[in-house]
Amino acid sequence: MVRPYAVKGHKRKKNKKEIYDKEEDEQENVEQESEEEEGVQKKLKSGVTESDEEKAEEAAQELVGIPVSLNEKQGNDKNTPSVVFVLEKASLEVAKVGKSYQLLNSEDHANFLKKNNRNPAEYRPDISHQAILNILDSPLNKAGKLKALYVRTEKGVLIEIKPHVRIPRTFKRFAGIMLQLLQKLSISAVGKREKLLRVIKNPVTQYLPVNSRKIGFSHSSEKLVDMHDYVATVDNDATLVFVVGAMAHGKIECDYIEDFISISGYPLSAAYCITRITNALERKHGIV
Repeated sequence: MVRPYAVKGHKRKKNKKEIYDKEEDEQENVEQESEEEEGVQKKLKSGVTESDEEKAEEAAQELVGIPVSLNEKQGNDKNTPSVVFVLEKASLEVAKVGKSYQLLNSEDHANFLKKNNRNPAEYRPDISHQAILNILDSPLNKAGKLKALYVRTEKGVLIEIKPHVRIPRTFKRFAGIMLQLLQKLSISAVGKREKLLRVIKNPVTQYLPVNSRKIGFSHSSEKLVDMHDYVATVDNDATLVFVVGAMAHGKIECDYIEDFISISGYPLSAAYCITRITNALERKHGIV
């Protein structure tokens, strides 16, 4: 006897969960984790051509560690004061343009963005690229003072970047790396199992050191300070967390920021703002 149609069970709705690299999340089931990650990869890779994947893999070869001299590695010790950078509202968004997935930017995808009722001026991944390069290239990082670097996108995706990673110098290669990262959720070092970049679970506050001082930057802040004088007044044992906006326009709004300051009477780019911060800290710690 055939079962009546009305008796047929309803399909279960899958709960939409945040997608991130779950390797270190001990509370998640290992089998469920692998299935979800494979599903995400299949969904994203469905329109990616072999040439796109080859370009991304080629760009990944540039991820070589930045050497740190042996006598300066004490900066990575937990008991040594360190610095954390958080880039907020970064424009790092992947979309299917034509037959392949690409990292959206205002220069190459202006027509695509306009057709989808989006403002091309807001899609500036080059700002994040310049900011990341300024942080990782700084003598402050090479001296081992940078504890961590986090990037949070406009869509709320949180990315962790290891301080010793070498980000590609050209934007095209950087875009390939970000495309690969947002597809695979992590990128490992060549020939090693260490993950140099990975998508992690929100919020960023759970990764920040306890009792750290969280400082945000905005030109609209009424508290105008000289950066050298500001860091000079901070206790040498304190861990500083600097939150900088990586967008073209607007203001960062994060409830975990304790102090909003302005370091110039003129609007500054994210890259130059970071340069002022690192220069002030390098002078304070005697890093030449």
